[in-house]
Amino acid sequence: MKKVAVLMLLSTLMFGGASGQSIFSGDFEAGQLLTWSDLVAPCVIPPGAGLEDVSNPTTVVGTGTPSSCTSSTFVHAVAQGGIITFDCGPDPVTITLAETAKVFNDTGPEIVIDGGGLVTLSGDNTRRILYMNTCDPNQVWTTSHCQNQDHPRLTLQNLTFINADSTNDTDYDGGGAVWVRGGRFKVVNSGFHNNVCGPEGPDLGGAAIRVFSQYNGLPVYVVNSTFGGASGLGGTGSNGGGISSIGVSWTVINSVFSHNNAIGEGGNPPDSGTPGGGSGGAIYNDGNTMTLFVCGSHIEHNEVNAYGSAIFFVTNNHTGNIVIDRSVITNNIGGSWYPTYPQISGHSDTPIDVRTSIIR
Repeated sequence: MKKVAVLMLLSTLMFGGASGQSIFSGDFEAGQLLTWSDLVAPCVIPPGAGLEDVSNPTTVVGTGTPSSCTSSTFVHAVAQGGIITFDCGPDPVTITLAETAKVFNDTGPEIVIDGGGLVTLSGDNTRRILYMNTCDPNQVWTTSHCQNQDHPRLTLQNLTFINADSTNDTDYDGGGAVWVRGGRFKVVNSGFHNNVCGPEGPDLGGAAIRVFSQYNGLPVYVVNSTFGGASGLGGTGSNGGGISSIGVSWTVINSVFSHNNAIGEGGNPPDSGTPGGGSGGAIYNDGNTMTLFVCGSHIEHNEVNAYGSAIFFVTNNHTGNIVIDRSVITNNIGGSWYPTYPQISGHSDTPIDVRTSIIR
């Protein structure tokens, strides 16, 4: 079982109540690195949400040594599309990007970037790491309906993203490490640490990931991945210290969100005299007609200045729902307006279905 950097020990976990209820007690102590199975019951990964086959890569970045795995070779590989793997030697390697890698929409249609569990991509505390936008003419328009097309289908797997910062990007805000619009997108077996997006604004967000306009409203999959994970490793931005989206559904499976921060002030719409923001310590979902499914996951020690210390989920047209299954949501800090689950903020009529989970 893969380990995740969560500095806590689930020492006692007493389950009670019928299926679909949340009646639990438990004590959490600091100090031990745990597996998902120590924290929560892992969930089955649905078809299409798991790892992609990379046995026949389109491009291999590197020729067997760390020095051969450069920013330029990676950026060029992403521009070519297809299946991308790495040969940087047998040890972990960090590639520090001198520019943002950008997906071109006429490559693929399947684009898979697989780090083999050894590759870390760094934004050098200066720039976003990866960008995909089906509606950006500079990246090639491939349909007349760029906001709803089934390609590119981008998968990030077995990778780590660190020290990204999109604060100075004035064209496409948010998405400190990764910014996506259109096609399909998923993340598997990956980590996001110390990533940053802009510090203020009512909608700006996603220190790790920002997503818009997924094909036919299908969900973004986040599987076996870690956002933050320990003190000093979390993401920071106006909203959504982990992930953020507008009008996008998410399925989050066997993942960890901890020590992320939403540092904006004033909420959305902003309070008078404030710049807005500060909601969704781990997850920020806004827009219309969307769902959030969290299964086998752990959300703890995230913090906000406004609403939703763990999750902010607001649909403008009062549609959609949240399902929390076999997960732990606890010790998140900050405001909320939702009376039943105070670490989750949303409209009072948003259904929240909690199944065999801890929320307290």
